[in-house]
Amino acid sequence: MKSPFDLAGRKAVVTGGSRGIGGAIAELFLEHGAEVAICHLADEANASSLRERMAARGHALHCTECDVSSPAAVDQFAEWATQRLGQVDIVVNSAGVGGGDRPFESTDARDWDLTVGVNLRGTMLVTRAFFAGMTSRRWGRVINVASQLAYKGAPGLAHYCAAKAGVVGFTRALAYEGAPRGVLVNAIAPGPVDTDLLRNHSKQWLAFKKSQLPVGRFGEVGEIAPTALLLASEAGAFYVGQTLSPNGGDVML
Repeated sequence: MKSPFDLAGRKAVVTGGSRGIGGAIAELFLEHGAEVAICHLADEANASSLRERMAARGHALHCTECDVSSPAAVDQFAEWATQRLGQVDIVVNSAGVGGGDRPFESTDARDWDLTVGVNLRGTMLVTRAFFAGMTSRRWGRVINVASQLAYKGAPGLAHYCAAKAGVVGFTRALAYEGAPRGVLVNAIAPGPVDTDLLRNHSKQWLAFKKSQLPVGRFGEVGEIAPTALLLASEAGAFYVGQTLSPNGGDVML
């Protein structure tokens, strides 16, 4: 009997897929039968390491570089991914930046534009590049990586919280357009996860954040990736416009 989590025959792209949550999702998708292409930004070392690890386990991973905030770069990435995969069934928007915590009065337009540009604009650009192909085939999955801070907020992260709240709103709106045409759009809002992005915060901020978690620890990327597998597979076929939150109890909805 075929597992409802089986992705055999599916073609997936994962942005920010060289490490962290994106890397864990790419790895899990490969292990469940998908063909996967990832992009990264100036992270060739980690991308090559992941590709080699997957090759040793019999999985081929396609890797390239892309600035997801750039329309021209995303168009090139979409063309490259389509050439490698033939078509794209699943899009995971995991590319993101945090920039560390800083008081709002120290946040300037450049900080704001970078954070919103990658986390929100990039999500829109990459989704748009593949969405029409999915709707024409009447099957697709879009999985956007948001954050529990979209709901909770946090001191020193007004720019990041605003961008991730935008991702949640974008997910809900696009779900209405996609679902009638076979494309399910959902999001994941992880709690604080032990990644490079989290480590960019100050020690004081990290201690403050950990003290808020009922589980008393930060998450691991391997605890987030299974949620993406659920939403990408037939097991998640009744999820539409949802934002699932593996967050250690930081936000309880």
